[in-house]
Amino acid sequence: MVRARVTGSIVMQEQVAVGDDRLVGEVIRLDGDLATIQVYEETAGMRPGDPVYGMGMPLSVELGPGLLGNVFDGIQRPLEVLAERSGNFIERGVTAQALDRHRRWPFEPTATVGAEVRPGELIGNVAETQLIEHRILVPPGVEGRLHWIAPQGSYSVDQEVATVTSERGEQPLRLFSRWSVRQPRPVGQRLPPTMPLRTGQRVIDTLFPIAKGGTAAVPGGFGAGKTVLQQALAKWSDADIVVYIGCGERGNEMTDVLTEFPKLRDPLSGRPLMERTILIANTSNMPVAAREASIYTGITLAEYYRDMGYDVALMADSTSRWAEALREISGRLEEMPAEEGFPAYLSSRLASFYERAGRVTTLSGRQGSVTVVGAVSPPSGDFSEPVTQQTRRFIRTFWALDKSLAAARHFPSVNWLESYSGYLDDVTAWWRKEVAPEWPNLRQAAMETLQQESQLAEIVQLVGADSLPDQERYTLFMAGLIKQAFLQQNALDDIDAYSTPEKQVALLRLLMHAYERGRAIIDRGCPVGRLSNEISLWPRVVRLKSSVAKGQVAEIDETERALDVEMDEIAQQYQPKQEGLI
Repeated sequence: MVRARVTGSIVMQEQVAVGDDRLVGEVIRLDGDLATIQVYEETAGMRPGDPVYGMGMPLSVELGPGLLGNVFDGIQRPLEVLAERSGNFIERGVTAQALDRHRRWPFEPTATVGAEVRPGELIGNVAETQLIEHRILVPPGVEGRLHWIAPQGSYSVDQEVATVTSERGEQPLRLFSRWSVRQPRPVGQRLPPTMPLRTGQRVIDTLFPIAKGGTAAVPGGFGAGKTVLQQALAKWSDADIVVYIGCGERGNEMTDVLTEFPKLRDPLSGRPLMERTILIANTSNMPVAAREASIYTGITLAEYYRDMGYDVALMADSTSRWAEALREISGRLEEMPAEEGFPAYLSSRLASFYERAGRVTTLSGRQGSVTVVGAVSPPSGDFSEPVTQQTRRFIRTFWALDKSLAAARHFPSVNWLESYSGYLDDVTAWWRKEVAPEWPNLRQAAMETLQQESQLAEIVQLVGADSLPDQERYTLFMAGLIKQAFLQQNALDDIDAYSTPEKQVALLRLLMHAYERGRAIIDRGCPVGRLSNEISLWPRVVRLKSSVAKGQVAEIDETERALDVEMDEIAQQYQPKQEGLI
């Protein structure tokens, strides 16, 4: 934090260059002719009398072809370019333009000269990657008649490709534009989230789904698996674009992301996953102020691709580190602290971030969405701390990670008793129509079984399992089977890492059918030990998740029929109970 005496004109949130090294900063307070500036780089060595230069614009990002497949820091400096200039550790004052000015892109015009254009109107396409077509749109605030458009050819991002005549005169359009990171991009209309974001994670898709355009929080203590789960969502979700923000995370974790993602293949196309991914890395040893800006940088890039009509998934890991940056900045401003030292405006900042998610109709009439998944790192896994509690006010899906499950090697370690989803009613119609009509009933039955198991577990701790009736002992057995065969998922297994909706329903149908058949047989007088010990197919049921590849769910149905045969053999030895006899 530095304070500067203003000799020219300057406004709040204006981007500035501080000192002879022209360090990047932002005006965060004005008091008369005294400006308080948050510098996004190391300020060691600065002294009174150093100059400050106003840039005449707020802290902004460059939006155009070349974003996908790139790695930026919190203020959109390309890290690979910085590494070439200063090595693995970024030196003070080293900067680079976010988009390569020398690279040429194949531009194909789609608009005609003389046409009336408005914000969000498509004027041309650029093949940014083999997976994503970059749509060049008229920027917000530009409206008029298209006076000229460039012919088909290759252009750099700063070359003019069109001119619009408006009341303000001739306005040139280029392949890139700028946008303030703290200002949400305008939309035409907000739409209800009705399409599920398919993640391939059974515990999420089936038990606690999230809709495209929705919001979710992933809280968990150290070692609970937040980063692994978010990386799995980034790899396997059916979003068109993925923006992954490493906000204040440890360098070794972010290094895993930076080295692993370029090697990954998109499960839908077989192409490199980086062709539809943007990485923003702001590790814990980088300047804390840039950590606060990285969240806004990421959400602005997500909104940009949303405006093209794409579904974007944004992973923020973690918002707790971002809140800690807010606390540091607030302390430097000598503001009155609130609970646990966080600023009083923590809730409003969280709200303004999560409210930028949503499924919308864009200015040009397309439909796009931004889905936000924010990790929360509560100290000691305490969900009552301020960041977790304030986050719960603004999100509709809560995936609570349990460190005891992680310690038992149960991944994803989503606690099925503490987690919830507010999108169940929104996505039920899709599941019924596209996958299986019985999906909501299967889900409800599984949740009830798991909840009964939790209640029975308390009794077992007091008096032991042998004291329970056979029906309740069978509930414990089947709940354990649901955990092993359905909820647990191996992110390192080629088959089990991703589970299609059809496979999820087939597995759950098999398990709940076995549960109901077993209860009916026990009602006939069969001991629970015969069902749990004499049926030979239970190990096969557990292995189905890693043996049944995509599109081969018939094997699950075959296992269900074979299980019925074994259960029928046991059931035939017991006569149905007849009611009304003394």
